Amino acid sequence: MTRTAAREIAVRLAYELGYTNESAQSMLDRFLEPEHYMTLGQEDRLYADYPDEQSMAFLRKLVLGVGEHAYELDGYIEQYSVGWRFERIPRVAAAIMRVAMYELLYMPDTPRRTVIHAAVRIAEHYEDAKVVSFINGILGRFLRTELPEEAEQ
Repeated sequence: MTRTAAREIAVRLAYELGYTNESAQSMLDRFLEPEHYMTLGQEDRLYADYPDEQSMAFLRKLVLGVGEHAYELDGYIEQYSVGWRFERIPRVAAAIMRVAMYELLYMPDTPRRTVIHAAVRIAEHYEDAKVVSFINGILGRFLRTELPEEAEQ
């Protein structure tokens, strides 16, 4: 499984977290049960490959981190969404930005531009061009303002 696929799965789970009282840990445990995952793989190519140990650790870190830091991440999204209240932002777009912002803030091993590029590529699967541009702008502004020393990575 590629990191991009793991990120996209993390986005889907981050989206689902917004509609449930289930903990991120519980959701991951249920979702990653091999039988359940294999069933998903029959319906969606994204789930065709069960995550190996490295992908599993990456996916878990993203989802658990987004669950733990949701309030902080939503605050950043609202702060950088000039003229937009958080409630107006499409939920998929918010999930994409939560995952990317978490990775930018708490997972410094990945080049910063790679994180933003991956978020934009994922957004292209789910949103129209205006929302994709909106996501790219917010993430770029967030990176330049919050992590200026890392913006060139």
